[in-house]
Amino acid sequence: MIKLGEINTLEILRESEHGAYLIDDEDNEVLLPNRYVPKSFKIYDKLDVFVYLDNEERPVASTDFPYIKRDDFALLRCNEVNDFGAFLDWGLVKELFCPFQEQAFKMKPGGWYLVYCYLDDRTERLVASSKTNRFLDNRELTVNQFDEVDLIISHPSELGMNVIVNKKHTGLIYKDSIFNDLSIGDKMKGIVKKIRPGNKLDIALGQIGYRNIEPNAERILHELHDNGGFLNLTDKSSPDAIKDTLQMSKKNFKKAIGALYKQRQIEIKDDGIYLV
Repeated sequence: MIKLGEINTLEILRESEHGAYLIDDEDNEVLLPNRYVPKSFKIYDKLDVFVYLDNEERPVASTDFPYIKRDDFALLRCNEVNDFGAFLDWGLVKELFCPFQEQAFKMKPGGWYLVYCYLDDRTERLVASSKTNRFLDNRELTVNQFDEVDLIISHPSELGMNVIVNKKHTGLIYKDSIFNDLSIGDKMKGIVKKIRPGNKLDIALGQIGYRNIEPNAERILHELHDNGGFLNLTDKSSPDAIKDTLQMSKKNFKKAIGALYKQRQIEIKDDGIYLV
């Protein structure tokens, strides 16, 4: 079965004046326009193609892959807005449509928006929605405390930054756990720090508790090497000074230098820490 909005592996069946026709295992055909046909090929060669609807609502294949596929999230630029909705650049000739009713905030040309791409059951078209939360569900979690997870930065709140967890759930990184600049659409790894009542997920960037000592200790060692073996930081330094230099909390800093001191890799003096 040829799937709209996904990468399909299909065979080249025959040539035509408009391009090459591809076929799947169930004898379904789709056109690969001339602009995408390889310069040299053989009949029954296999190609990986993305399939979507062209301007006349016909299935068409492309060897160019878009920035977003069906059932996925991505940060896309709005190219145009008309009376029906917005048109987003997703890397293909035909732009991705986002109806007004699927816009969390009214989109404007030139703006960037985090959207979800899905197949509309009524029109059987691929469309985008910036109302991303309605495609996420925390009722049945597929993660546990301390699991490493894939994150997409969603939107800020008064408490911190909302994130998409494993493309399935919503989570929150609290302000006091953010030490780097985060932008909507950024993708990164995180840890499930805590699961609160109602299956609310607290997320941390990095690892939790003693699991956090090793990478933070490594960061301190790198900084020491880069600064001639000395850092003007101690356990009495202000949290802001530690954050500015090492991008970590004072609590994690103290744990890390404690571990390095026990391993006899550093000396802790009144004016700072020294590499042994």
